[in-house]
Amino acid sequence: MQAIPQQGRRLNVGCGLDIRPGWVNLDSVDYGGNDLCDLNRYPWPFPDNHFDEVYASHILEHMGNFNAVVTEIWRVCRHDAVITVKVPFFLSTKFYSEPDHRIPFGIRSFDNYEDIRGRRLRFYEKWKLGHRTNYGSPARFVVESKRFHFSNFAVLRWLNFFINLEPVLFERFFATLITPEEVHFRLRVSKDA
Repeated sequence: MQAIPQQGRRLNVGCGLDIRPGWVNLDSVDYGGNDLCDLNRYPWPFPDNHFDEVYASHILEHMGNFNAVVTEIWRVCRHDAVITVKVPFFLSTKFYSEPDHRIPFGIRSFDNYEDIRGRRLRFYEKWKLGHRTNYGSPARFVVESKRFHFSNFAVLRWLNFFINLEPVLFERFFATLITPEEVHFRLRVSKDA
């Protein structure tokens, strides 16, 4: 692994060809300029509370076990670290036309890991006060944003505004008619001090 500075440690997990200067670029395939790691074997070669930021673009849908990878990302991050996740929406051709995709993602994919302390829940979120399934994982995140990304074509991006007015309700009632390509999450790691 490359030596990284103590401050501002950043992990680009499943980097592919997106090699970012100043980041630990990690993937299971050698793309030149990245560190190698079998991302489905845990623990990853980092200590607890190591990273301040994680970028995971179009990698989580390839993983073997969602709970395991989410818990591992949480483990290697310090409290308040920022995680950016970009994944294909499970109804889009971006998801189901790729045979290597294993994990489907929707707008509520991180709900079972959400730290809801001090947050006012909407009427359709009241279930979070009861039973949530995260398989006993300690991983908790403040979900700062969860948004659909309709298309990479500029002429269609105007739809982002409308489909994100209430993304949970949009997914429930309209996503089969107007299908977004991706789901984007911004998470903040929550660890009790």
